[in-house]
Amino acid sequence: MSTTIESQNNNLVRIAAHLPDLIVYGNFSPERPSVDYFDGVLMFVDISGFTAMTEKFSTAMYMDRGAEQLVDILNHYISAIVEKVLLFGGDILKFAGDALLALWKVQRKQLNNIITVAVKCSLEIHGLFDSKEMEDEELDIRVKIGLSAGHITMVVFGDERHNYFLVTGQAVDDVRLAQNMAQMNDVILSPTCWQLCDRSKIEIERIPEQRAVKVKFLKLPPTFNWDEFFKKCMSFMSYYPPRQLKTLRLAYLLESDAELEASLQKYVMESILKQIDDRQLRGYLSELRPVTIVFVNLIFKDQNKVEVVGVAIQDACEHITSAVQTCRGQINKVFMFDKGCSFLCVFGFPGEKEPNEVTHALESAVDIFDFCSQVPKIHTVSIGVASGIVFCGIIGHTMRHEYTVIGQKVNIAARMMMYYPGIVTCDSVTYNSSSLPAYFFKELPKKVMKGVADSGPVYQCLGLNEEVVFGMAYLRTKGNENYPLLGRDKEINYFMDNMKKFLISGYSRVLIYEGMTGYGKSQILKEVEYLAQGERHRTVAIALTKISIHQNFYTIQILMANVLGLDTCKHYKERQIKLQTTVRKLLEEKFFCLLNDIFHVQFPTSREISRMSSLRKQKQVEKLFMKILEKTVRMEKVILIIDEAQFVDKTSWAFMEKLIQTVPIYIIMSLSPNVEELCAAANAIVKNRNTTYVTLGAVQPKDIRNKTCFDLNVSSVSRELDMYLVEGSCGIPFYCEELLLNLDHHKVLQFKLMESVEKTTVTWNNMFKTFTKPTDELKLFFNAEEGNEVICSLAGGVRLKNLSLPTSLKEVSLIQLDSMSLSHQMLVRCAAITGLMCTTELLFEILPCWDMKMMIEALTTLVEEGVFDCFQTGKDLRLAHQQDASFQVHHRSSSLQPSQGTDDKDREEFQELRNEVIQCHIIRFCRPMMQKTAYELWLKDEKKAMHLKCAHFLEENAHRCERCRGTDFVPFHHFAVDIWLNKLDMATMKQLVRSYGYQSEEEIPASKPDPGEKPRLFPESLSPEEIRDKILEFFDTTITKMKAEEEKLLPQKACQCEEVLTMVILPLAQHFMALEEKHKALYYFLEITSAYLLLGDNYMAYVHLNEGYRLLRTLRKKKSWSQTFELATFYTLKSRICFNMGQMVLAKRALRKALKFLRRVFPHNLLSLFCYDHLEKKKHSYYLSQQVQASPPPKEERLAELYQQMACFSVLSRIYSLNDYFHHKYYAQLTAMMQVNTALETQNDFQIVKAFLDYSMFHQLAGYGEMWFPYELKAVERIYQLPLEGEAIEMVAYVANTLGHIKFVMGHLDLAIDLGFRAYRMWSLLRNPNEYCSVLCTLSSALLLRNRYKQLIQVLESLWQLSAQEEHTFSKAYFYFTCLDIMLYCGFVYRPFEECLQFITLHEDDSILRFHSGILLGFYSALAIWYARLQEWDNFSNFFNKSKSLLSRRTPKTAYYRGLVKCMEGQVLHLQKQIEEQSHRAQDSAVELLKNLESLLSQNTMGAVFHPRLYHLMAYVCMLMGDGQNCDIFLSQALEVSETQGNMLEKSWLFLSKEWWYSNAQLTEDQWLHTVLNLPSWEGIVSGNLCFQDLQKNKFLMRVNILDTPF
Repeated sequence: MSTTIESQNNNLVRIAAHLPDLIVYGNFSPERPSVDYFDGVLMFVDISGFTAMTEKFSTAMYMDRGAEQLVDILNHYISAIVEKVLLFGGDILKFAGDALLALWKVQRKQLNNIITVAVKCSLEIHGLFDSKEMEDEELDIRVKIGLSAGHITMVVFGDERHNYFLVTGQAVDDVRLAQNMAQMNDVILSPTCWQLCDRSKIEIERIPEQRAVKVKFLKLPPTFNWDEFFKKCMSFMSYYPPRQLKTLRLAYLLESDAELEASLQKYVMESILKQIDDRQLRGYLSELRPVTIVFVNLIFKDQNKVEVVGVAIQDACEHITSAVQTCRGQINKVFMFDKGCSFLCVFGFPGEKEPNEVTHALESAVDIFDFCSQVPKIHTVSIGVASGIVFCGIIGHTMRHEYTVIGQKVNIAARMMMYYPGIVTCDSVTYNSSSLPAYFFKELPKKVMKGVADSGPVYQCLGLNEEVVFGMAYLRTKGNENYPLLGRDKEINYFMDNMKKFLISGYSRVLIYEGMTGYGKSQILKEVEYLAQGERHRTVAIALTKISIHQNFYTIQILMANVLGLDTCKHYKERQIKLQTTVRKLLEEKFFCLLNDIFHVQFPTSREISRMSSLRKQKQVEKLFMKILEKTVRMEKVILIIDEAQFVDKTSWAFMEKLIQTVPIYIIMSLSPNVEELCAAANAIVKNRNTTYVTLGAVQPKDIRNKTCFDLNVSSVSRELDMYLVEGSCGIPFYCEELLLNLDHHKVLQFKLMESVEKTTVTWNNMFKTFTKPTDELKLFFNAEEGNEVICSLAGGVRLKNLSLPTSLKEVSLIQLDSMSLSHQMLVRCAAITGLMCTTELLFEILPCWDMKMMIEALTTLVEEGVFDCFQTGKDLRLAHQQDASFQVHHRSSSLQPSQGTDDKDREEFQELRNEVIQCHIIRFCRPMMQKTAYELWLKDEKKAMHLKCAHFLEENAHRCERCRGTDFVPFHHFAVDIWLNKLDMATMKQLVRSYGYQSEEEIPASKPDPGEKPRLFPESLSPEEIRDKILEFFDTTITKMKAEEEKLLPQKACQCEEVLTMVILPLAQHFMALEEKHKALYYFLEITSAYLLLGDNYMAYVHLNEGYRLLRTLRKKKSWSQTFELATFYTLKSRICFNMGQMVLAKRALRKALKFLRRVFPHNLLSLFCYDHLEKKKHSYYLSQQVQASPPPKEERLAELYQQMACFSVLSRIYSLNDYFHHKYYAQLTAMMQVNTALETQNDFQIVKAFLDYSMFHQLAGYGEMWFPYELKAVERIYQLPLEGEAIEMVAYVANTLGHIKFVMGHLDLAIDLGFRAYRMWSLLRNPNEYCSVLCTLSSALLLRNRYKQLIQVLESLWQLSAQEEHTFSKAYFYFTCLDIMLYCGFVYRPFEECLQFITLHEDDSILRFHSGILLGFYSALAIWYARLQEWDNFSNFFNKSKSLLSRRTPKTAYYRGLVKCMEGQVLHLQKQIEEQSHRAQDSAVELLKNLESLLSQNTMGAVFHPRLYHLMAYVCMLMGDGQNCDIFLSQALEVSETQGNMLEKSWLFLSKEWWYSNAQLTEDQWLHTVLNLPSWEGIVSGNLCFQDLQKNKFLMRVNILDTPF
């Protein structure tokens, strides 16, 4: 065992494993080439099926079908073959992809016996593939074997750093021919082999018309002793290990030898040597990787003369090595192949990826072709180039393996090389990916190539010296010519402004658009070319390629060809005539020949010109061109557009530098950053004071959405697809295109008519299948008729997060990764394990053997290079999420940048950035594709170990924040389900939580109000007014104490739960998924769902609960898993989501299932209902008698169940309250009572107080007399008895807020305001954004109805401040919602209408707002009312239809009812339009509308606060119908209720309506428009220019003088 370990740690042994014994024990002659001759038996094993398998894995849809699985399969079979060969004494010479060549080197007289050994070995190899194991794994792997024997020659060649070897000779040719004759599972002996073998031992089958034979089996006599025979044979093998050494290979036992190691290193690739030096595992470099394959085949004139061939190979090898290494390519294999020598060169190996890899490969291929074609001894040079994903990795056995490439692209390159001899060919992927112009290629006729089903088009690369054809370089963009330019308005506007200034001023200007590949520079320039067209100026647009930089004066040549009109000439004579006409007055005829090379004409060469130097000729040409341009610009200005300006040649740059100083010209260029250093002339132009840079950034999400809809030709896309493309593309148009193509390739996009979606019944699976639409600017490009709009969604079960990246995007990331140092690569790979983002603490924890200084330095560099972003807090991260998609146009002139002291400035900037990184807490990948690419590079076992390490670290913090006392998001979850990895750490953590002075809800002992400690707050003799004063006084006292003892009583930190969710719990779920710990992953997905519900994000809760559901289905199939609490929690969370989305049937069904798993029986019929009602009332009396206080509190496991039961009953009682069926009110009352009883059983004060207040509100809404009053008193009394500290303070604030909300809903506005202001002060001190927002929303609504505008504006300012400080989406939404209300009903403006409308336009797709039950409904309805008042009915219909689509989300919440009442108001205004137009449906609409209004009034769950508006609307409908009597009744009721509630807003409007409706005054058509235009601002009111009484005249007057009525 120790010997094995020592061998594995010996570098010499690890190097020897990559080489055959023929080299390891060979003669290291310094002569190159060196030749050696010997005899032996050759075995060629071809394994079919691996290429197809590689292709299957490389095109796999998900990342979990990675290279490591492929390595396991490859090595499982190849290792078995290698082991057989080694057991039988063979030496593996080479692995050639999925084939291998083995040698038995012996003296000629031993060949007959060794052939028998090789035949035996071949038959046993076939036996390996007869098992059923492959059938089980659906693998179709078979082998073909050829054997030959005879004279063999080895040639060693190379240079000082690299050596290569190959074997040649007749035996090598024979073994390949034999293998080619073989069918699956055949062993073929070459003619020579059959001649030399012991024929008595081998049974063969003749092959028709061939001298080679097929082996059937060995026919050994019964007395034949194989072991003795084999032992005798092996005694002639020089390096076969003795049996006692117990090793397959003698080289595995080599001892360290520096000289031998140095000699062998030359035969191994440098990346492999690096891996060996770093002690990396064999699989470290194994991956499915996009590369470019260059296959070079050389056919020699004297193939049989080894000495001659060897010299030719040496010459070719030296040049090939130089050519490929210049562009970071490597020679992977060299072998004799079908009468020639083949070099397999690869560009893009790990660590060697570069931009323009394909172009470099083609350039190298042409360079190699040109050189080798000139080598005298080489007859034919053939080269095939193919690009795509192949398997790159080490395959073989532990003791003998090689680094190789396998894949369809390798086969295609090899086949093109053989089927298209004497030229350089490439496939269509290489052709499309190169940055070479199209005229450098020629499409070839397709040929049927062996082993290649469909290679696609094949092109010949013509070389880099072809004559340029005029017109080829003009600007063209791929795709549709009418493709809209999306998201680049600022850039285009800047160009237009500059062009106007240029045309007016006549001064030269240069505008440079700078941006990375894929940002749409060419598309911008195409738009610029279109916009620049005009009568008074000429536009010349040029598109350059990489090759343009090598063509002298090329850019100016194209410019001048256009100016002189030569680009339209079809023949050189036509060009010649035009040139003579144009330049005759500017140039003597003897100088015309200067233009020959530039414009490809044939003027006679004069003697004077023939004697000129090249420099003088160039100056003469430039002088002529300058004269021509000066003459041209007098008649028309010139605008020159250059795409890919980094490819402008030096001479053209120099001419342009002079040009902008001499001639007024406007040059617009696109430039890629990080290009090679520009020449002096280019730098001078860049630094010119009239040069401006426009740095392109990412486009906005709406532009990506528009692009997606346009590319797919659909009217909308699913929300999930939209989010995936926005995040994955990072706002880069090209990335979006590639992601879409990848999705289409995997057939996961589904298209259907919008009509079919709208008619679908809502289910759990389609509840959130909403579709995001493009902006109005894109509607011009769609011709879809109404009702025939096509939408795009995803196929069921698609996991977008795990989807493999398209090759093009993976390549972008690999280029960036390979350009990093190894330490930086390691950091990126470790960060990739954690997900898209992680904390710096976690990253430091998992980095192997790093200190903090190393990590900071590496992180700073990576942040500077744009790999990571860093943030100090979760709030900064949330802000960045909102700002990432937007971009800013930067204008800069390089002349303004100081050239001196740049190094010092760079050092200062780096130090400043380093300080930022030191302070940062969170890092995030700038681009998700980098994270995915780096993640795929890990080996499976290493990946699991890293995930486990992350899970161990994160689990310590997997709970709510300190501010929230460190509890579970699902109460007592970890007590009910034991899933912790770090139990000791969790105990320590709990101790730490206690040391901070906090107790979790789980640890708070039952607080028993003791009348002896404090006097009762409410003696029985108090009147209601005195009770009110007592309650308000208690809250005032609490506020005073909170302010006085702020440090002691109040939390010093804001809530961090959202950061915990993002940085801890979400990653934990993913880590456990990767570890295949499904029950633990389920636990965290339930925690995540609960957290998102607390944060108000129903959509994200739904997404993650669905992840949990997939795990539940898997776990329930396992008999060993039984966890009823997780099932109960799942259904409870599901019911809450359904309830929030207004799907009550689904919610009720889920709640009943949850209660079943919680072992809480719920009645299903009236009889059992009354029985349970009786039992619950008895239980209630028992609990209220305080006898339960004497019993010990429930255990944590029981508390977990009780909390879930309370959640179920709370939702269930509100669901039953929605229905008007008589028995539902009994169910509602029972569930409300069960909630209270369950809360009392917990003995937790907070839960009891919540239940009391819920019970009170239920009774008030249901109209059950005074039953509600005692429970409000009980709630206040209970918190009064508690010591004012810790959670008790939040309980007091909660009670104040909830009581204020209840009073508002019931219409007690003054009391709601008094309570609201006290809750407002408490929550502002407690710094809880969600609760603070809730208070402000209720308070602002009450103040609005009371016409208390000054206080209302103060509250709105607090709401705005909250939204700005916390980036609290809902508070900002409610702020603008209230601003709309102010304009609609109060008669002044606080924020202009356009600002409110813009907020909606930008945020209506926000997941929190879109799936909230009421806020969007209210917004859309308010906008519909606004446009209805303005008689803009098209705009009205747009927003009214949007509001109607949200009505189905019927939830008993104030926000929903507020929006619903507004929606009804919109319908009433539309009715007025119908009546005005004398619509035949007006009467039916009015009757239906009146019924709906009456129905709303009768609903238990709608509060009395909405009744005045409903009565007002009913009165108006009656007025429109001509029913004056009922109109009068409803008006009176509305006024009465308004008076009772103190609703001054509605009261004043009612008086105006009453006065207006009964008057004879006429209402003008534009009355409201006139009012809107003259609405005063709040600033105007405050300044005293207008009194509040004057605002009444700005109220909207409902139109009534439409029909003749009795009045």
